[in-house]
Amino acid sequence: MSQPAPPVIFEPRRRLAQRQRALLLQERPEAARYLAEDMAEDVLERLGFLRHQPKTALVIGLDGGLSASLTAQGCAVTQVDPALGFDQEAPFPGGPFDLIASLGTLDSANDLPGALIHVRQALAPGGLAVASFIGAGSLPALREAMLVADGERPAPRLHPAVDVRAGGQLLQRAGWADPVVDSRPLDVRFSSLASLVADLRAQSLSNCLARSGPPLTKAQYSIVKEQFGSARVDTFEILTLTGWQKK
Repeated sequence: MSQPAPPVIFEPRRRLAQRQRALLLQERPEAARYLAEDMAEDVLERLGFLRHQPKTALVIGLDGGLSASLTAQGCAVTQVDPALGFDQEAPFPGGPFDLIASLGTLDSANDLPGALIHVRQALAPGGLAVASFIGAGSLPALREAMLVADGERPAPRLHPAVDVRAGGQLLQRAGWADPVVDSRPLDVRFSSLASLVADLRAQSLSNCLARSGPPLTKAQYSIVKEQFGSARVDTFEILTLTGWQKK
């Protein structure tokens, strides 16, 4: 019996356009890169702690300098992005790889269990996978402001997200060996609501829901702006999934 198709939570064309826009924005010197850079630094720290020295690596997403660091260590790196046609919800071309690092791409995958299976299948025996993306608990200040603006009829404006418990269940389904799931907060201070929105667009985190609800009216936007305030700190929760391919 064939498996039922996963629900379409994220609209593929909107997701592609979102990532293509982010790649263009990343060409600007002042573009926000702190999430990818934080994730890249975390991957390098994990490699050092685990004493894993990959000879081949696949880096997926806005890599925050990870590809350059791995190349400097003598690793042959393949860098790809969904904006350039790479599909994490299909079998990966190339490989197998000693390391697969997916940075900030899986938070809007419709078939997340399937994507994690494809990661495992593209690993060499003894290979390591690290997947980092924005998890549940992110942007509480923005979420609160949106709820106030929507009043009694809240609309779907921010993405549903995976928490630590769900991440562990996903890795068990995907068959990763010795799976580990953890999360950490990253607090960022924004000068205004507009600066937060600009950072989300530059890091491919804007809305790509298949059913995103009506846009904010001018009055609602004013309420969100007032609620969010200026020099406001908001938090990104970074969820990281790690696991191995059995030898």
